[in-house]
Amino acid sequence: MAAFRLPSSGLSALRPVAFGADPTGERMARIRRSPHFRDGVFQNPGGTARIRPSGSTRDLAKTYIDKESRSRRAPQGTIPVHSTTLADLSRPPATGLRLTWMGHSSVLAEIDGHRVLFDPVWGERCSPFPFAGPRRLHPAPLPLAALGPVDVVVISHDHYDHLDLPTIKALAGTDTLFAVPLGVGAHLERWGVSADRLRELDWHEATKVGGLTLTATPARHFCGRGLRNTQHTLWASWVAAGEEHRIYHSGDTGYFEGFQDIGADHGPFDATMIQVGAYSDFWPDIHMTPEEGVRAHLDLQGGGPGGVLLPIHWGTFNLAPHAWAEPGEWMKDAAEEAGQAVAFPRPGEPFEPAGELPGEAWWRALSGPLARPWHRPRVAGGAAGTNRGDLDLAGER
Repeated sequence: MAAFRLPSSGLSALRPVAFGADPTGERMARIRRSPHFRDGVFQNPGGTARIRPSGSTRDLAKTYIDKESRSRRAPQGTIPVHSTTLADLSRPPATGLRLTWMGHSSVLAEIDGHRVLFDPVWGERCSPFPFAGPRRLHPAPLPLAALGPVDVVVISHDHYDHLDLPTIKALAGTDTLFAVPLGVGAHLERWGVSADRLRELDWHEATKVGGLTLTATPARHFCGRGLRNTQHTLWASWVAAGEEHRIYHSGDTGYFEGFQDIGADHGPFDATMIQVGAYSDFWPDIHMTPEEGVRAHLDLQGGGPGGVLLPIHWGTFNLAPHAWAEPGEWMKDAAEEAGQAVAFPRPGEPFEPAGELPGEAWWRALSGPLARPWHRPRVAGGAAGTNRGDLDLAGER
């Protein structure tokens, strides 16, 4: 169990270290001045988003305990992890941009001579407690200490599967900077990151790290780590722009029209890292389906195909009722229909968006048929809207 810090006074301050800290003082004053903070909480773009599951609790519980559904939410075998080595990462990317998906939303981006680590989660569970909560379905591709120097760690929001206490405490012992949404710095300071290493931004604010510009951009989600969700820390997507390349990390978000504005202001992008897992009809406002993820990428590119889409937020933790393989399979189909280039690396497999893209559907060998198939028009001569409920993911199309 996470250690407790005993305050000198006030039982309200008694909380597990993993819960982090609430913003106070000048940090809270700055939050109150934010144009996105109204009625005591941060607001989503386009109005209120449902952050609690819709529908009946009974229906949600039935979905989770159903034996057949439960078996589909985990791989049927060992996930193939690329054992990232120092040799993989020691040579500079030939094109100036290389991405290494470490699993879930964790990505090492090497861009124009800078190393950016997005949402690093090396912990065994995305939970405040080491004995409970969603556990990793595959190991981290390499030890955090073997990653090498990182110029800046970028955090999208403070949920446990994006802001991981053991990972941050390990990184606190380095000299890396941290770029975080407004309010999130309170957590990091409690965990040992000094204030002078924090770049805490509201939406549309930017900071420079060497020759790299990081901009916090809107997202449609929510926040919270403790028992009392005060909505006093912001959530964000991020743009990283170097001298030659531009990339985008969505964090967690539902689909919203603001992707078009982000694309107009900061795009087009050489690569986007788009959340396409942990979606559900029970919470449609705060996570995207693969189809919505492709739509978001096209919006970011000005309305048509361009750059490379890297699907994130899937494959590593079981966080939603959908089948484990569904995000990969649906993304493959949705991107093909749109004519959009997508990278499907194994966790830990580096690739350069301007080079040869990893495209093998490696998840198929670990999954049975999908319960809810993607509906896709057949090739010329076939009927549209074919239901592929009998698709064997381990076989040929």
